[in-house]
Amino acid sequence: MSYKIINGSISYGAETILEEINLEIEPKDKIAIVGRNGSGKTTLLKALIDNSMLEEGIGEEKFQIYKNNMTIGYLQQTNFEDMTCTMLDEILKVYAPIIQMEKKIEKLTKELETDTSEKLIKEYTESLEKYEFQGGYTYKKEYEVAIKKFGFTEQDKYKTIQQFSGGQQTKIAFLKLLLSKPDLLLLDEPTNHLDIVAIEWLENYLKNYPKAVVIVSHDRMFLNRIVNQVYEIEYASLTKYVGNYSDFEKQKQMNYEKRLKDYEYQQAEIKRLKAIADRFRYKPTKAKMALSKLKKIEQMTMVQEPKPSDLKTFHANYPITEESGKMVLSVKNLEIGYSTPITTTSFTLYKGQKLGIIGENGTGKSTLLKTLNGEISKLGGEVEYGYHVHRAYFEQQMQSLNEENTIFDEIYETFPELTTTQIRTLLGNFLFSGEDVFKKIKVLSGGEKSRLKLCKIFKSGANLLLLDEPTNHMDIVGKETLERILEKYEGTIIFVSHDRYLVNKIADSILEFQKGKTTFFQGNYEEYISLRQESIESDTKNEKIKIEKQNTNSYYQNKEKNKMKNKMLKIEEKIQEKEKQIKEIECKMKQEEISTDYIRITRIARANKSS
Repeated sequence: MSYKIINGSISYGAETILEEINLEIEPKDKIAIVGRNGSGKTTLLKALIDNSMLEEGIGEEKFQIYKNNMTIGYLQQTNFEDMTCTMLDEILKVYAPIIQMEKKIEKLTKELETDTSEKLIKEYTESLEKYEFQGGYTYKKEYEVAIKKFGFTEQDKYKTIQQFSGGQQTKIAFLKLLLSKPDLLLLDEPTNHLDIVAIEWLENYLKNYPKAVVIVSHDRMFLNRIVNQVYEIEYASLTKYVGNYSDFEKQKQMNYEKRLKDYEYQQAEIKRLKAIADRFRYKPTKAKMALSKLKKIEQMTMVQEPKPSDLKTFHANYPITEESGKMVLSVKNLEIGYSTPITTTSFTLYKGQKLGIIGENGTGKSTLLKTLNGEISKLGGEVEYGYHVHRAYFEQQMQSLNEENTIFDEIYETFPELTTTQIRTLLGNFLFSGEDVFKKIKVLSGGEKSRLKLCKIFKSGANLLLLDEPTNHMDIVGKETLERILEKYEGTIIFVSHDRYLVNKIADSILEFQKGKTTFFQGNYEEYISLRQESIESDTKNEKIKIEKQNTNSYYQNKEKNKMKNKMLKIEEKIQEKEKQIKEIECKMKQEEISTDYIRITRIARANKSS
């Protein structure tokens, strides 16, 4: 199975999205498509499915598409034929051939009870082999693990599709896609709305996926752990790099520096040759030499000046207005939830600390931030803020933005003391310029709303930031920009994120939500994961020792039981012998010639006593 596009392009009307596409996908390739928001990544994925979107590019090679018969899996929309079907039944549709084979094997097993013909035995054996090849012995464990890792419970399996939210329905459709194992798996931002546990499971699944995968993602750690090739879309061009995302970054920088050096060297050489030609072109004895220098320039293969990377991004340099006291926040036995407690937590944060909150979806992470911000009431425990603490809150849904406001009005209403020029300068720092500032918030993309909300937060001068998934909707350049801002931020931060790269870079302490409990750890994400892994390995080792001890005890117990059993058998054998002897004696004594002879009776009794 292979897929190859040579000199393709994609256009919408007069606008060129990609001008030259050269892309090759081999079996087992793990490929990342990266680029800025709006660069055409999703469009390229769609073109891999619908080749009618492709046309001839600007390259010299002939436009061609090579595609063998293959199944392509792509999560476009959550379309379920029967919304009353349970989640389990919906997932089992993926395994229809295996289930049919199971039924056939059951039928053959019953037939073999009465018919042992060679023909039937052969059919039964072949069916078993086919069943094993299809994954019949492992498919149940496979989907059970997937369901659990995607955050669904045992009870969820028996709910109908219509009982799930839109986001949950998307996850079910995604599960079906993964478990169907197409020849080519196309994934567009697969880690969106997944928690860290699900992301880690998905990483391992895709690493071991036996077929080709193409991923569009802004999750750098995710890409680093899976892909072996990166295609970047920049300035309507597609460039291939070998390796993971970190390799791509290094190679891209090296390539740029080399091209820039080659360009600068050639420009210096052209300048030198022109200077010689200008100096001697009017001297009869040197005119020929001067013309040769100009001809040498004409014969050069011109090196184009390389374009710098598209790193246009927002920036913020707004200091906090007032420093807080040393103790910023004290949380003691805080019960969070709506009607009933989800979990209870305790921790203390000091000025300048940066707390990363991690855990599975639905465990209470966002609820904690809403409680700390006063959005919902605490159910128990204590929350105490320190002196001069001024907080700002970034919520996932960004409901605090007035959808009917323009961008300009949103800032003006929040900071009425600013002049029009100051507001435009502020918005310009967050990439809102010209007539864009008069767009209504309701027409903005997720990324634009995120930038506007961050603009308000950083301008507020707060010394405590409560951030709930702040990098959602951001491309990699945007994420890196926010990381730099948060690293330099002098206040205190509490943030929820599934972006492990961000958590590892920013957090100096971790609060994990897991199975109704919270664990506070003083240290960064890598240290926490290392400690957690050591704990898991220690638990595994202790469990192994426990099992071995149980097995050893069981061995000795069984050995003692066997000894006792053998002893009892020997005793029983002796008893049976004695009983036999007693019967024989009784028979002798009943004989008339013995029963009246006292001396003979005494001898028999003595003989049996000694034995």
